[in-house]
Amino acid sequence: MILAAAAFGLLVGALLGLVGGGGSILAVPALVYGVGLPLAAAIPTSLVVVGASSAVAVLPRLRTGVNWRLALIIGAAGTATAYLGAMVNRHLDPKILLLAFAAIMVLAGVRMLMPSAAAGGACALPGGGINWPSCLPKAIATGAVVGFLTGLLGVGGGFLIVPALTLVLGLPMALTVGTSLVIIAINSAAGFAAHLGDLQIDWAVTAAFAVTAMAASLAAGRIGTSIPDKTIKRSFGTLVLAIAVYVALQSVLF
Repeated sequence: MILAAAAFGLLVGALLGLVGGGGSILAVPALVYGVGLPLAAAIPTSLVVVGASSAVAVLPRLRTGVNWRLALIIGAAGTATAYLGAMVNRHLDPKILLLAFAAIMVLAGVRMLMPSAAAGGACALPGGGINWPSCLPKAIATGAVVGFLTGLLGVGGGFLIVPALTLVLGLPMALTVGTSLVIIAINSAAGFAAHLGDLQIDWAVTAAFAVTAMAASLAAGRIGTSIPDKTIKRSFGTLVLAIAVYVALQSVLF
């Protein structure tokens, strides 16, 4: 179990470092289907792993790759709703949660594969700044939705934050990655705190998963700065759709 957790940690960490999100898309299914944890244990474990890996992955991007104001606004908006998501989680069947997880992944993957112009609504200024009167409501709404899903499904929210930052708020992918990583770290901490009341976690598995994920995220974060934005977006969208199909089939058939 620990070796499997370490192996999946490498994959999750690499995805976080390259894309700035999506690690929890792999972490939850990997912990449930690969490592064999029940969903109730996989959710807080995923939050620890993804939060720690995101914090490490953002290190190479601290100076020029993060919009700190936007990250803090979205992160703060999601902190409160993470507790609401955790409350709802306790009353839903695990199969329903996994199907909801798959459905959201499909939406996120499709949007990432769409051309940016087709998505519309970009609110970044030409010089790289943010048109705050237009974007502040969208940023708060994005944070609230992502925070709720963090508590509900045990995700850092990167697979929603990345499309939101690029397609809704209009940030370039290079700035999106670092900003997303900061938001994920904030959301993961809030989501984990929301699950403390009924915490089920195997700390040996969590440590093995987290250590390899942090190492991979740091290495991938350095490599990711040299990969074209379009390549990262298409690869991310394709991966999300593939995993969504797998999770949906597992939920329905087993």
